[in-house]
Amino acid sequence: MKRWIFDRFGRENLRFESAAPPQAGEGEVVVRLGAASLNYRDLLILSGRYNPRLPLPQVPVSDGAGEVVEVGPGVCDFAPGDRVITHPVMGWEDGRFRREYARSTLGGPGPGMGQEQVALPSTSLARAPKGWSHEDASTLPIAALTAWSALVTEGPVREGQTVLTLGTGGVSIFALQIAHALGARVIVTSSSWKKLERASKLGADHGIHRIEDADWDRSTRRLTGGEGADLVVENGGAGTLSQSLRATAAGGTVALLGALTGLKAPIMLAPAVMRRIRIAGVMTDCRRALRDLVAFVEDRDLRPVVDRVFPLAELPAALEFMERGAHFGKIVISIP
Repeated sequence: MKRWIFDRFGRENLRFESAAPPQAGEGEVVVRLGAASLNYRDLLILSGRYNPRLPLPQVPVSDGAGEVVEVGPGVCDFAPGDRVITHPVMGWEDGRFRREYARSTLGGPGPGMGQEQVALPSTSLARAPKGWSHEDASTLPIAALTAWSALVTEGPVREGQTVLTLGTGGVSIFALQIAHALGARVIVTSSSWKKLERASKLGADHGIHRIEDADWDRSTRRLTGGEGADLVVENGGAGTLSQSLRATAAGGTVALLGALTGLKAPIMLAPAVMRRIRIAGVMTDCRRALRDLVAFVEDRDLRPVVDRVFPLAELPAALEFMERGAHFGKIVISIP
């Protein structure tokens, strides 16, 4: 089989090689991958910024979808031919997140999806939505599950409430779609009028051009009668957190799930304290939540927004495309 691997940090150190196909051990399943999808996390891992002590070599890419081709001893919940998606945090079945879970994430330090076949514990898989292609299904594990965690696990967002989501990447677009399906009012920010127009067609009630309207926190309050958003999907990090706090309604929640603008910055704590705003760190969610998400998208007939599909052999080009930040929705890798 073919796979991408790196033994030093940096996209230039990726190499495409042949390797022996994996075999299923006790409690494991071998999946023939049909697609993988990219997340900003993949760029951070490859550059060494996510975990500079990550054991190498490592196969990149965290999310995948495919078909079961072999099951090992002790596996009774999957069979050859089942269409599955990966769960990004091996071992987190349900309940509160624990520190050790961070040591078992797929795509680093756990197995990566930038390859044709992968052996995984059966407990790190879920059934793919019925009728979905591998390309569509591969978008769910991190991006959609993170949006679901912010809106449902941490919210929970109710009908008639207001959600503000920053940008139009994979998590943000899923947050828009899920919030709209839940009956919430959705405000989206972007640096592109074209992207805001596309977001409107997906159900966004308002779009704020964050370059032409740099005070988007004030605009959010204006659009909500001075109150602010009940929940903010905050993926910007250091450069946007203070504004997100000012854009949040009293008693609301900031779901902190990304760091596109950096990890360290001074913030004003007064808005959080005086208005009882909760800051909730979000790192995807448990496997039970992933199954709930699959049932939800099947019931509501939601489909992901895929910006572009690259073949596996062009993974470096796909990562470069993601780094430029021009995409709308998800970037997918097709694995023949």
